[in-house]
Amino acid sequence: MLVLSRREGEEILVPDCGVTVKVLSVQGNKIRLGIRAPAEVEVLRGELWDRELQEARREPVPG
Repeated sequence: MLVLSRREGEEILVPDCGVTVKVLSVQGNKIRLGIRAPAEVEVLRGELWDRELQEARREPVPG
């Protein structure tokens, strides 16, 4: 995992896939991020991704 430090207003770019992550604000232990990405790039919070994986494992396999 790449770990980067950024201050409020600074950005991280992932040019190969057209993604920009900007630190919008920092208040205590909460950070607000803005994520700019092409429509074909899905962006999910980690807990939503985990939930999707769990639901996919529970779905019966046709056949």
